[in-house]
Amino acid sequence: MAAEVPMLVLASASATRGRLLAAAGLCFEVLPAAVDEDEIKRSLHAEGAPVRDAAAALAAAKAGRVARRRPGALVIGADQILECGGVWYDKPPDLLHARAQLMALRGREHRLATAVCVMRDDTLLWQHGEAPQLTMRPFSDAFLEAYMAASGADVLRSVGAYLLEGPGVQLFSRIVGDYFAILGLPLLPLLEFLRGHGVVPR
Repeated sequence: MAAEVPMLVLASASATRGRLLAAAGLCFEVLPAAVDEDEIKRSLHAEGAPVRDAAAALAAAKAGRVARRRPGALVIGADQILECGGVWYDKPPDLLHARAQLMALRGREHRLATAVCVMRDDTLLWQHGEAPQLTMRPFSDAFLEAYMAASGADVLRSVGAYLLEGPGVQLFSRIVGDYFAILGLPLLPLLEFLRGHGVVPR
């Protein structure tokens, strides 16, 4: 008798992460985790923790919260923090903050500390982190206004106020790192882990 494939759960409300998993052919449940992300980030930042450690801690907090609600399931947690010049950026709450954030990043290089983990019950089975580096070109004010008008509230879904899979790619002069990690989920390492647990055929 074949072993039962464990249930797969995405502990994230991110539509982009959900689309990436679905496009890869995975069947999963979406169950967002209610954790105080701002408090966790503030505490770790105050302690001088590296941004990659903060992203990993947030991913594990999300997965852990949901794993307690889905015993036996493989629960995916993920998080991403943008860091530029020692400043950590969150998703902008509104279009005014999004515009200000893009102006602060204009002509500069920043990192996207991206973490993903998988938990089952109280056990952290696997974790992975990447930090793509992105350089925004010194775009004009006119371009910024046109970009904001064309993108609208969609920019609020991204920690960087840009959507790389759309017009946001025009903001950049150089990108180094995994494309899927930039979108918020290092997909290839995750798929390799899932293959080892029978979720994805080898």
